[in-house]
Amino acid sequence: MPTQLFDWDEANIGHIAKHDVKPEEAEQVILNDPFDFGFDPDANGEQRWSYLGERDQARILMVVITLRGEKIRVVTSFEAERRDRVAYLKMKAV
Repeated sequence: MPTQLFDWDEANIGHIAKHDVKPEEAEQVILNDPFDFGFDPDANGEQRWSYLGERDQARILMVVITLRGEKIRVVTSFEAERRDRVAYLKMKAV
């Protein structure tokens, strides 16, 4: 069940579903202390942060967010590419 910290609607739920990601999975990544993977100060007129992390069942995902008021809005989320998964596991091991 999605939490109140996040801004979900049919648009972003439908978008991440195309990448076989559920809202709960994207939320878990953000709440599980992910690695900061980048910041774009002007992506489509808004600030966006990219995070690489894992959900509770160890699936490694990329999650891109923006802030809408007091809430976190997931812009997109998808399975991390192999090279990013390897980098994540190496960073996590340190």
